[in-house]
This record gives sequence, structure tokens and C-alpha cells, in this order.
Amino acid sequence: MNSLEQNYPAKLTIDFPEKLDRFTTFFRIIMAIPILIILSLISGSSENHELSENVRLVYNSGGILFLATVLMIVFREKYPKWWYDWNIALLKFSTRVASYLFLLRDEYPSTDEEQAVHIEIPYPDVKKDLNRWLPLVKWFLAIPHYIILVFLYVAAIICVIISWFAIVLSAKFPKGIFDFIVGVIRWTIRVSAYAFLLTTDKYPPFTLNE
Repeated sequence: MNSLEQNYPAKLTIDFPEKLDRFTTFFRIIMAIPILIILSLISGSSENHELSENVRLVYNSGGILFLATVLMIVFREKYPKWWYDWNIALLKFSTRVASYLFLLRDEYPSTDEEQAVHIEIPYPDVKKDLNRWLPLVKWFLAIPHYIILVFLYVAAIICVIISWFAIVLSAKFPKGIFDFIVGVIRWTIRVSAYAFLLTTDKYPPFTLNE
């Protein structure tokens, strides 16, 4: 592991399960429907039209607060802490849902507790840690990662299908496949931290490793 991978300011670990439940695994797609609906609802957009008698503000209150954060960093060199808290909380929740859907864990995803999915993304000191102009182009600079991730997720879905049979038959998740899927999610989180959460200017490493 090189120093860039080890010190990258976006980390993910998921506890490896020694044994998984065959029944909930067999019906995982059906069982995940309620939490997927909740995730969809809080990731959608809504509007708040009344701030005062003569002022109207339309903003994205669901999903990642991206454009507003770009403008705040560029023009004010600020990243409001509650915006960061919302973005990180949503990322953690969606990652717990993904780990459940990908059969990595049996626990039903919590909306607020960490459970077995551990994410660390430090709150940035904008003036010290971030270039105020980079948020305008980070999404573009990350294009090579998007392309690679498309192929990685195709492979990950195939691995999930293979693992579904393995768990139903043996109640165990193949460790090598587990590490690969976690690596794909980890890669995604690093790209998200760089290009969309805007918490770091360090370019994401091209690796599945921690």
C-alpha cells in the first residue's frame, strides 16, 4: 500500500461477517424495498419557498448538496458545517443500504447508526486545505474514474450474484469477492469525496485497497 492510498482523506471499511442468514439473503431484493424507498425519498429534491415575506429560496434539500457547496467555496471560501454533516450522513446511510443490497451484511440498514460500515471523511478547512477554484472542474477531472467504475460495477454485480448462491448454500460470503466489492465501494467513496462532496483536493488513487 502506498502513502497516497493510506493517507487519502476518505476511508471505508466494512466488517467481514463470519456467517450470513440464508433466508434474508434469498429474499434480499424484496426485503430491501422499504429502505430503498426511504433512501429515494430523502435523496430527491424539494423546495422551500418561504424564508421571509419578500424572499424566496429554492434549494436542493435532498441528495448531496453539490452546486450550493461549489458556489460557497468559490465565492466565500466556506463549507458550512451542517452542509458537510448532511452530505456525510447521506453518504453513510446510502453506503449501509448498498452493503445490505450487495449482501455484505445482514443487519437491516440503520438511518443513523454506523453499524458495521465505517466511513471516515474529515471536515475540511477550506482556506487551508482546498483550492477555491478546483470545485469548478473536479467533476470533469474525475471522468477517468467514472469510466473505470462502470466496468467495476458490472463485475461487482456479477460477484454479488455468485455470492448469493454461495451464501444460500453455505451461509458464507467468499472473502476474496467480499474484499473486491468493498474495494469498488471504497473507490466510489473516494471519487465522491473529491468530485462531489468537495472535502479534499487530493486526486483519488486508482486502487481498490484501503
